[in-house]
Amino acid sequence: MIEFSTVGRLSALLATLFFSASAVHAATSDWVNNEGGRMRLIALAPDAEGHIRAALQIEPEPGWITYWREPGQGGIPPQITPAPGSGVTLERAAYPAPKPISVGPIQEIGYDAPVTFPLDLRVAGKAPEKLELTAFIGLCKDICIPFQAEYSLPLQINAQPTSRELALLDAAKAVLPQAPSADFAIQSHQISADAKSLSLQLTLPEASGKAPEIYVTGPSGYVFFQQANAKREGTAFSADIEIGKLPKDYDLKGKSWGILVIDGDRAMETTLALE
Repeated sequence: MIEFSTVGRLSALLATLFFSASAVHAATSDWVNNEGGRMRLIALAPDAEGHIRAALQIEPEPGWITYWREPGQGGIPPQITPAPGSGVTLERAAYPAPKPISVGPIQEIGYDAPVTFPLDLRVAGKAPEKLELTAFIGLCKDICIPFQAEYSLPLQINAQPTSRELALLDAAKAVLPQAPSADFAIQSHQISADAKSLSLQLTLPEASGKAPEIYVTGPSGYVFFQQANAKREGTAFSADIEIGKLPKDYDLKGKSWGILVIDGDRAMETTLALE
């Protein structure tokens, strides 16, 4: 079991760096830089239903890492927040498959190369003149640096994106984990009576290979990935995921947990309904 406290995590950091980015043109911000890397925002004009297709690009410096949505034992989860009162809400932030990263005895989950997080935003009512949001991430090497940038992009309804911007958004979407399919799916799941382990039966896309990486995301701030009793026979795989301690008085009944399975160069993401 791995539990994270945002307050505790941030209190251990020495300083927070704040930056501001203005638009180069209607759909892409300037890069904002700090010691451990840089990031920028891409956002298209709202469609007829008020949806804004966007993405946050992050490029860590060599040797630096940034984090998945549940970052592991010592990381900082990304936070993307539209300006309050702007009428814009973040409906979904999507994440490419991460990798396990060991920092001494600490196991973290994230990225050690450039990564793009696709964003689905929605405008309620009349679109504001600008898309204003704050992105907050962690970049770590020998120390962790909280990296916050404030973006402001004009929302010109008739603005046309460049082919490069569309290509970046399409490429980011293409590498996201896929939904379950006939050859890659969860066949069954069962949590133990003492809620200490989660038994899984999976169909994997390849008939041979090592155990897949599995990340189960429970209550916010909890991620479980330690496997026991792993067994692979052809495309069938079974394992127990160690759960450990959950929040006090946490009721499993009726909850849905997330699960990400990475097998070779394919990744599948879905939810598990708990009873």
